[in-house]
Formats: sequence, structure tokens, C-alpha cells
Amino acid sequence: MARPHIAALIEDSVRRRLDAGLRRRGWHERVFGYTGYGSPTGARLFARVLLSRHEPEEARTALTHAQDSLLDIAQRGWRLFLTAPAMDVPVRVRLGEAEVVTRTDRGGYVDVELAGHGLGPGWQEAYLEIGNGDSLTVSVFVVNPDVGVGLVSDIDDTVMVTHLPRILIAGWNTFVRSEQVREAVPGMSSMYRALCAETPGMPVFYLSTGAWNTAPALTRFLRRHEYPVGPMLLTDWGPTNTGWFRSGQEHKELELRRLREEFPGLRWILVGDDGQHDPVIYGQFAQEHPEAVEAICLRELTPAEQVLSSGLPVATDELLGKRVQVPMLKAANGFGLHQLLVGARARRQG
Repeated sequence: MARPHIAALIEDSVRRRLDAGLRRRGWHERVFGYTGYGSPTGARLFARVLLSRHEPEEARTALTHAQDSLLDIAQRGWRLFLTAPAMDVPVRVRLGEAEVVTRTDRGGYVDVELAGHGLGPGWQEAYLEIGNGDSLTVSVFVVNPDVGVGLVSDIDDTVMVTHLPRILIAGWNTFVRSEQVREAVPGMSSMYRALCAETPGMPVFYLSTGAWNTAPALTRFLRRHEYPVGPMLLTDWGPTNTGWFRSGQEHKELELRRLREEFPGLRWILVGDDGQHDPVIYGQFAQEHPEAVEAICLRELTPAEQVLSSGLPVATDELLGKRVQVPMLKAANGFGLHQLLVGARARRQG
């Protein structure tokens, strides 16, 4: 096994010192959960264990239930990153008839699969517990394999205007701006709701390069703007065993491939923006697996957003349009994309 990267070693050393110091001051482990997903044969659950000074019920349930209190939505983003992860902590996970004990990773995270839960399609509940008795339930969406179609949506500059990935603006939006001033992209939530109404039981996944720390804020944003509830597939920023930073593009590529393997009978509507990465990631996936893609929907950024987001526009039509054998639709907002998608699906069925 290769030796961990120096960045991971430094981070682990700092976290161990922080962990020991906080425990000496009486801090305790608390478990937090995120929305999971699965099929009738297996499921994937997410959680995190942090050290906390207190045990307020609202703090422990915010990640799952996303309460819209004024305190929640007024807080600055940087507060979400002031966390102390608890490493290598046993976590008991139970879903239906399936139960497993796993351990948190270097960042305090749990990403675990459970087979044989025996539950049918629809919303279910999983139970999480750690050794000190702290526990909670999290929602798990079991996808009906006969639903036929699913939706994968980017978040930044697709459902929420954030001007990513330019680093200074990304930092301002993530760490400084209050949640309540973040802008929603017009028409996207109505498009998603319409698609869910047309295909009851359609799963909606929010795939982003954003950090899991932002999950509470993102959940509250999606809820306030009436987006369909669905699992978020986020990542953990910072050092890894192979380098100083994680690859957001690689994260998206791996998650798309995993969804295809987990739900081989579904065709996916892939929604993103026409910045640097989504057209390439979605286009390459469609090239490799055209049978698994219903359509690619790209929100066109304004010239100003293009400059702020990536510096230069991406010529998606020239880059991928001639090689991707699925509809690649582009419009300025969700209203336009929905009209184009309805037309494309009608032509395909005709």
C-alpha cells in the first residue's frame, strides 16, 4: 500500500491534536446524517461524526430536516467549516432488515452500502447510532427500478447562481455571503417539479463539487425555492492520500458511473451549466453510455457569468455536439430548457 501524501499526514496530525484537546475540554461525539438512496436490493447511506460542546437537538437535526430559522439562513458560510471531525469512530447503521457497523474516515465521514434491507420503493428511514448513545434517523429514497428515468443536477450556477469555480468569488460566496442573499436560477425548480409530476417516483440527485460542510445550507436553499427533495452527492475538500486537493471533475465522473451501475435500467437527464466542466463531463459520459442518457440540459451563462465563472466561454457545440448522440439542449433558464426537453422527448417518442 502506498504511503499517504504529505498533505494527508499533516492534516491528520493537526486533527489528532485538535481531537485530543477538545476531548480534554469535555467535547463529545455527535452523529449527523444526510439523505441516502438505494434500490430494492441495496442502499447507500451518508453520515458524519463531529465533536461538539453541546447537544442541542436543532444542531443535530439541521443536516437532515433543514429548519428554516432566521438564525440558520442569516449565518455566514464560513461557520459551516468550523467543525472538528471525529476519526475512526464506530457507527451502527440499520435500514430495514440490514444492519452494519462501520467506522468514520479521516474527515469523520461515513459512506456505507447496505444489502438486503427488504424495503420497497419510496421514502424510508435509516437509523444511525454511535457508541455514546447519540443517534438519529435519516431519510433514504429507494428508487423503483421500473421508473425509467432519473435526473442528475449540478448545483453551482445551475440551480444557484454562485459564479464558480473562480477561486476568489467562490470563496466569497461560500465563506462570506449570507444564505439568504444567494440567487436561484429562474425556472429550474419549476422544471424539476414538472418532470417529477410527469414521472412519479423519478429520483433527483444533486451532484456537486461542493463540500459536505455546505449540505445544511444547500438543503435549506433547495427547500426554500421548492426544488424536489433528493440525495446530494458532495465531496470533502482538502488534502487526500494522493495530493493537496481533491479533483471535483473526477468526483462527478465517478458518481455518474456509479449511478449507472447502481441503476442500469434508468436513462438520465443530466442538467448543468455551459461553464468549463459540465459539458465535458456529461458529454463524455454520453459518448461512453448513450443508452443511459435521455438528454443533456445546459443552462447558458451570461457573458458576465462566463467571465466570472471560467474566464472564457466553452464552445460546447464544437467540442462535443457532433460526437454526442443524445440531445444537448441549451437555454438561459429552466423555462427555456424545459420547453426544449419536452420537444426533444416528443421527437424521440415519435
